[in-house]
Amino acid sequence: MSYLMQGQSGLEYYPCRYGRSRVLFRGPRRRLQGDYLAFLGGTETYGRFVNFPYPELVEKEIGQPCVNFGSINAGVDLYMHDAAVLNAIEGARLNIIQVMGAQNMSNRYYSVHPRRNDRFLRASPLLQTLYDDVDFTEFHFNRHLLRHLRQVSEERFEEIAKELRSAWMSRMKYLLGAMRGPSILVWFAPLPPGAPSNGLDGDPLFVDSSMLEALRPRIATLVVATPSEEARDMGTDDMVFNDFEAGAAAELMGPRAHEEAAEALAAVIKPLLFPSGMPD
Repeated sequence: MSYLMQGQSGLEYYPCRYGRSRVLFRGPRRRLQGDYLAFLGGTETYGRFVNFPYPELVEKEIGQPCVNFGSINAGVDLYMHDAAVLNAIEGARLNIIQVMGAQNMSNRYYSVHPRRNDRFLRASPLLQTLYDDVDFTEFHFNRHLLRHLRQVSEERFEEIAKELRSAWMSRMKYLLGAMRGPSILVWFAPLPPGAPSNGLDGDPLFVDSSMLEALRPRIATLVVATPSEEARDMGTDDMVFNDFEAGAAAELMGPRAHEEAAEALAAVIKPLLFPSGMPD
């Protein structure tokens, strides 16, 4: 069943910070000592409306501390531009990075909020020249902006899409290079890479199979975790949200999808951490 409540959500996320970072991650706050795994990503990694997000389920499966550095609506920029976060992740034995969309990054055409990466801040002179028929003061969110620009001109929009893909590749290469330990990329999304998407409604936006393949030399492996038909049919069952959050919850994957993602990740993490087999 779903838990629908008036007022505040009944789910306690124990939001916390690490070091001098101003970014709020899902808690409780963990001690970054010894062997631990770092999970980076957006809303799915954070586990909004889900009691046990996949990083926590992986920890139960492998018996190693898994620190959730997921942040709601995070893009690659959140990690790129926060030295305190990179320092916190530095000691991780293994990094699991959710594939995040390319829309939530600053680029040659527009700037995003440094912590709330889905927030549009300003259009660059380049974008104002390309779309001199658009009033950019009307927009507060990246996806809203991009939908409008595409409606105005498909041809001009392709220039923006090309820039976002290029910027995403550059940032991901830098981020992977900054990781001390090996990294696993996880595609945790409703549809697999390369599947036809409905305009700009899907996630992660603008990232295709060829981009993921280009990153393979820099990662230990890529895990594709798309929900089964059973998980999709469950809808918002066992998710925790109030009446005002129902629409947002319906757009996210539920507990069963998180369980499946954790199973897929644990299957590849165990051989990397324990090549001779799991300890007793």
